[in-house]
Amino acid sequence: MNLKEEILGVNVTALPIETLLEDIDRRIENKDKGRIVAINPEKIMMAQKDPELSKLLNDSAYQIPDGVGVSIASKLLGGSIRWRITGVGMMENLLQRASEKQYRVFFYGAKEETVVKAIGKIKQLHPEIQVAGYLNGYEKDDSVIIDRINEANADIVFVALGSPRQELFIERNMDKLSPAIYQGVGGSFDVFSGNVKRAPIFFRKLGLEWLYRLISQPSRLKRQLALPRFLLLILKQKKRNA
Repeated sequence: MNLKEEILGVNVTALPIETLLEDIDRRIENKDKGRIVAINPEKIMMAQKDPELSKLLNDSAYQIPDGVGVSIASKLLGGSIRWRITGVGMMENLLQRASEKQYRVFFYGAKEETVVKAIGKIKQLHPEIQVAGYLNGYEKDDSVIIDRINEANADIVFVALGSPRQELFIERNMDKLSPAIYQGVGGSFDVFSGNVKRAPIFFRKLGLEWLYRLISQPSRLKRQLALPRFLLLILKQKKRNA
């Protein structure tokens, strides 16, 4: 199953979360490797100027619609995406699936205390989860990381190095690694550890998590300015398609 929509030259997976998880189950069962990337307006705008990033995103198995701007763009362009799956939300779903299906999970990235604390909290939420192992983000030797992950016999690997470093790490090493599913998760270990608070449910349900982050971190304003430019390009694309 490979249903995609194209938004300004960037693929977005148009599968609801349960269908997406079923497809991931199939990949794990068949040992068919796949990379998950989160697609938001900022990343789509970056891809307009960076052909290598565009190729990396489009070559991934799953491009989840992370951000209300992506679902708005899909609607304006006649697509079917009416939902959003944040990076941390995707990780939450994969952890739940891993607990239910007994998939083995490996964590790589962040500070030692952060990743250890995150794993502890995750074990509290999912007592049945099989943690295959972890490495903090200060380990930079790819050969060491590859050996640790392969020795752990993991099915799913979460990489928290920040974007695009985490995606480049996965792209560079996926052929040498044995697990099936790879997700770059940015600051999600900080969220699970409790070091960073997620937006309240009210903001999440309305698709306004970006607004909460902006209020909490005004320094993000420059990054958020990509959204109006993105929507302007979408409106121009819609006019051309009419």
